[in-house]
Amino acid sequence: MENQQATAKKFVLNYGVMLGIISVIYGVILYATNVYLDPSITYGIISYLIVIVLVTLAIKAFKTENGGYLTLSEALKVGIGAAVIGGIIAAVWTFVLTSYIEPDLVNDVMETARENMIESQPEMSEAQIDAAIGMTSKLSSPPIAFALSLVGNLFFGLIISLIVGLIMKNKNPMEG
Repeated sequence: MENQQATAKKFVLNYGVMLGIISVIYGVILYATNVYLDPSITYGIISYLIVIVLVTLAIKAFKTENGGYLTLSEALKVGIGAAVIGGIIAAVWTFVLTSYIEPDLVNDVMETARENMIESQPEMSEAQIDAAIGMTSKLSSPPIAFALSLVGNLFFGLIISLIVGLIMKNKNPMEG
């Protein structure tokens, strides 16, 4: 009986789309509750946990369908692929949100950040605050935010996949 090897494409697409949809739902919840204006670190941690869980599930599902075998390169392929697909979907949501649904969102976030800076760092001059807000504002423009989101997901997907792959790897002894 021949053991059919699983292909990464199915897992990359399925879990990547699932990650993207869950990320968009989470983003809609944050938007609907106005958390975007003054986010706490907790919301960032939750979004990272969503990525960690789904990338891990994708790699685990691939390993299961592959007869319990997994190489590090397969784990990287599945994990990074799912993270990138999920990241593209989430980045498209953010682009649509900040470009069409709520075009003033970036300005509103910057104003809240300015108020927080004045409150938490009263020793900063107005020029220093303006410089910090100006740089942050440039990085928050929809096209730049889209690109940074993709690069961030690629990097985070790589780290998660590497860790999960090293933990779950199990080479098939029938292969060279």
